[in-house]
Amino acid sequence: MAKGFIDIVLDALFKSIFTADWIGRRGEKLTVRWLKTLNFFGRKGQILRNLYVPKDNGETSEIDVIYICQKGIYVLESKNYSGWVFGDEKSAYWTVMLPNKQKNRLYNPILQNQTHIKWLRAYIGENIPLFSIIVFSERCELKKVEATSVPVVKRDFLYGTIKRMWDASPDVLSETEVIALFEKLKKLTNAETATKEAHIRNIEEKYAKKEKPKEDKNQEPIAELQPSAGEWICPRCGGQLILRTVKKGENAGKQFFGCGNFPKCRYTQEIKE
Repeated sequence: MAKGFIDIVLDALFKSIFTADWIGRRGEKLTVRWLKTLNFFGRKGQILRNLYVPKDNGETSEIDVIYICQKGIYVLESKNYSGWVFGDEKSAYWTVMLPNKQKNRLYNPILQNQTHIKWLRAYIGENIPLFSIIVFSERCELKKVEATSVPVVKRDFLYGTIKRMWDASPDVLSETEVIALFEKLKKLTNAETATKEAHIRNIEEKYAKKEKPKEDKNQEPIAELQPSAGEWICPRCGGQLILRTVKKGENAGKQFFGCGNFPKCRYTQEIKE
């Protein structure tokens, strides 16, 4: 009885302190650390996180991290997944396979960042070079990722990747222009709670309407990873939260997020209507 009570208290504590959104931001913070090494070794740039860029339909497009420098703007899409990653530039979805062989599907981060760059370019209204980079966690393995037009790297390769891109690009902005652009875009990081909630709600609605890709009947089912403002990560064990559907009982057909480390971890998270 006492153990059950302690479990309830601990669950409440985890949910109140280590929320999915808070843990999802952790990968972005680690990415920023690597970007700061560029400044440490003599390159001068400004870093911003979580920009809510306005779209022409009144919605927003959230960018994880940008690095503004004399070369232009590096636009980073940060993915804090573990496991094996498979994908290519043109496919709508990529696959992440966890150590327990569970396969999860996520929206193509290259296409996702293309959308971010589209609205960022529209917002700044200037012909400034925008460079797309997809950054995955050091904990994953890019098992079979076919991409030639956009760098797809693990975080510990980020410094070298930007250094090569940096050396191959001419300077287009002065230090004064970099600061001015930083101040202009910094305003997009101060989004109000209502804006953030609306952004997440729009994503969830679009995801619900989106037709799911067809699967080979001879293959095991592949779960869906919902595109999100942050990564959906289990606050109890740090595993990936996977969209699941109740198959039996009075809640049959209802969807929820369950930990990918099930049955070792039985954390679940309801999807609010």
